[in-house]
Amino acid sequence: MNTLALGPSWLDPDYLLNTFGLPGLLLIVFAESGLLIGFFLPGDSLLFTTGLLVTTGQLDYPLWLVCTLIAIAAILGDQVGYLFGRKVGPALFKRPDSRLFKQENVEKAHVFFEKHGPKSLVLARFVPIVRTFTPIIAGVSNMNYRLFITYNIVGALLWGVGVTVLGAMLGKIAFVHEHIEKVLILIVLLSVLPIVVEVLRARSQSKKAAAEAPGNISGPPAGPAPGRRGRHAKR
Repeated sequence: MNTLALGPSWLDPDYLLNTFGLPGLLLIVFAESGLLIGFFLPGDSLLFTTGLLVTTGQLDYPLWLVCTLIAIAAILGDQVGYLFGRKVGPALFKRPDSRLFKQENVEKAHVFFEKHGPKSLVLARFVPIVRTFTPIIAGVSNMNYRLFITYNIVGALLWGVGVTVLGAMLGKIAFVHEHIEKVLILIVLLSVLPIVVEVLRARSQSKKAAAEAPGNISGPPAGPAPGRRGRHAKR
């Protein structure tokens, strides 16, 4: 099966699975679920491709085993991210940008967490970049640990197992095999759609706030009415 690499060839799900196999898949899921360096990895398309390869026999493991290991890797990744956030604390928001770390990614995850609360741990699983930083933000915010574990498990099952099983189910359809590139592009577009919506919404709110800011008066300043002299004009 040939897939389309949406970026460098080494980020192509098919290449990653053929090169590193199941151990590499689990490492990527773990890293993307809570390590700062994992935000750029292909999560959704990789899981979908995994399910498809299991169905076609190109990945020689039973689906139940693959799904179980993926769920465990996703849960442990969020767990590490949460503990890292608890240890680093607010200092994370002061960390300078680097090649693999951007402060804006932390801010996006923080806004997402503040907006959706504990359920963000489930929703963020389906949003690239945000899913990596959200468990860390939960740790920084000292989220109740028992509550965190509950949402962590639910999110890991819905995302890790759900997307993989979806790939396995659709992998039995000939149309999917014939148009796998388009299917993967669609999955990526759907996964980044929430980010695009949030960015556009933030820009709209920013422009609205700027327009309503005190002292921001639209139009030229008012002056004497045309055709009328000022009170002290010479006659």
